[in-house]
Amino acid sequence: MQRKAYATGAALAAVLAVGTVGCTGGSGAGGAASDSKPGTVGTAAVTAPPGTYRDLPEPCDAVDTGLLKAMLPGAASASPADGAEGGDGTPAAYEGEQTVTYDDDRRVGCRWKSSTGMGSRHLLVDFERVVSYDPAVSDDERAVRLYEDMVLEAGIPSSSPADGESPGSGEKKDEAGADKAGDGGDADETPEGSGEPAESGGDDGDGGSGEPETAVPQPAPGAAAALAPRPLEDLGDAAYIDDELVTADSGVHRDITLVFRTGNVIVTVEYEQWVTDKRRLPDSAELQEKALELAGRLARGFRD
Repeated sequence: MQRKAYATGAALAAVLAVGTVGCTGGSGAGGAASDSKPGTVGTAAVTAPPGTYRDLPEPCDAVDTGLLKAMLPGAASASPADGAEGGDGTPAAYEGEQTVTYDDDRRVGCRWKSSTGMGSRHLLVDFERVVSYDPAVSDDERAVRLYEDMVLEAGIPSSSPADGESPGSGEKKDEAGADKAGDGGDADETPEGSGEPAESGGDDGDGGSGEPETAVPQPAPGAAAALAPRPLEDLGDAAYIDDELVTADSGVHRDITLVFRTGNVIVTVEYEQWVTDKRRLPDSAELQEKALELAGRLARGFRD
């Protein structure tokens, strides 16, 4: 009897052990099933298409020498230290200096400069290839958002002032309170003098006359509106141009900034002219024309 009772107890223990293992296995199988959601098995995540462009041009080769000569007068006759010729006989001033970036696959740029005794000009070309890290947002869509942020930050109107807005609608104030527009600037930016007409040309001015400074002449309202900061048509997918005249103790400089987007690439052209004679304002029309010509060539390069 004692041996029979022991056998029965052992058999019961074995049954309980099997039951425990069975429950554990069932629980594991159930857990695996609960991790799978209906409709997700075998369904690939939706991924946005890649950007239009996968690489960027060589920035210092993006502008041909002929255009650089027109945009940087005096660069060819620079001092030997700054204007030594390269291996192909091109003055070093036209070869440019590549900007420093952290990722050449994402952003590259090049800058040029010409200086004379009358003033200087500076040119910068910057290429940024936008990459979206959100798989649901394409590179091109991300570039659109970044470009729109740049438009808002620059204060560019939604339409060109020449298309019906008042001439002053394209103006904006910088931190110092000076007018920022595409015209020849405010008369308050230059000390008043004899009231004689001031010269405004495309040259770099000559700061050595020592004559009393005169008031800045105001362009016609129509001309001011046509040159004011504005969106541009027929340049890439979207574009705008900004024009700022800044007066400093050392002289006057006009800064032209032109930005356009093509696909997932944003291109920025910065073209500046500095003069020491405040009566000889940098010509807005001439600087904008050259910046537009350069931007048009760069945009065509992406289509070729």
